[in-house]
Amino acid sequence: MALQDEIDLRSTEVKSDSYSMSIGELTNLYQDKEIDIHPEFQRFYRWSPLQKTKLIESILLGIPLPPIFVSQRKDGVWDVVDGLQRLSTIFQFMGILLNEEKKKVEPLTLEETKYLPSLINKKWDNPEDPENAFTAAQKLFIKRSKLDVKIILKESDEKSKYELFQRLNTGGSPLSDQELRNCILIMENRKMFSWLSELSKDEGFEQCIVLTDRAKEEQYDMDLALRFIVFRTLDAEEVKRAKDINEFVTDKMLEIARNPDFNFDQEAKAFKATFSILNETIGADCFHRYDVQKQRFLGGFLLSAFEAVALGIGYNYEAILDVKKSFDILERIKKLWGNKDFIRRIGSGKTASLRMPRIVPLGRDLFQP
Repeated sequence: MALQDEIDLRSTEVKSDSYSMSIGELTNLYQDKEIDIHPEFQRFYRWSPLQKTKLIESILLGIPLPPIFVSQRKDGVWDVVDGLQRLSTIFQFMGILLNEEKKKVEPLTLEETKYLPSLINKKWDNPEDPENAFTAAQKLFIKRSKLDVKIILKESDEKSKYELFQRLNTGGSPLSDQELRNCILIMENRKMFSWLSELSKDEGFEQCIVLTDRAKEEQYDMDLALRFIVFRTLDAEEVKRAKDINEFVTDKMLEIARNPDFNFDQEAKAFKATFSILNETIGADCFHRYDVQKQRFLGGFLLSAFEAVALGIGYNYEAILDVKKSFDILERIKKLWGNKDFIRRIGSGKTASLRMPRIVPLGRDLFQP
């Protein structure tokens, strides 16, 4: 297909419109539940009070803000695709932002900034300290300030919303790959998001992966849980076609979320059984490097070890449970770390798309009773 043909084809998948809307109008849409900023997303965004204050400062100084991107759902409601943190900050400052429990979030108290140091301790409303409240004129100025709103119309290809979400929230964004996926999953299938979140809190799983606080904050535990679900029984030939594993995982997640026949109970059973087996036999060391010479585990968590060990056991868990007493997990892990092909595949510079098509089948074979 020629370049122009590809451009013509793809450009028809996204139908859009744009408006210039006042903050007051956007506020009314929010209070009337006609725009969804997904309160669940608030756990993934980590703007500091100073970052939030700088947004309010920019509005007051008339500094143009990036456009807000929304996707129009079939029911007419707008899903915020990009701009959630900006809108959340504005609504929090105005005292109308609601959390997941539909309760009002503590209104924002502003901080001192370089250009407007007198913003310190200012609030939208402050009955107890009127001197530190915005004046009626300042409130009107905020409400009348306008933002550009780009709308992805409901006629657009459904997948385009998520691709745009990823593209707009990647780069300077503080979100990790899994935080982005979580936002997409919440928009697509809230029940699956809750299901995956619960899996990531499984005791056996938590005992085996032993992550840092930062890794947990960035939802790496959910990333690993999702990878297990995606790759546990996947044909290795399909993995070979993936040029970018992160995009591949996202696409597969959406396939599962949209599949009415996906057996969540069966996958949860496989997940819990796998990490119960590992926790009972090896524990926190199971995804660490095993030094064959020193005969002990060393270092911290390794994704490559997770891909071989967890996915290998997950693929064979039922057969392993049948012969549990005679099946030596530790000996199989030792064999893995003595396998030259495995060591070569996980070396420096080996990307996941090159590594996984070889080590996932290797793990399945190695952990077969």
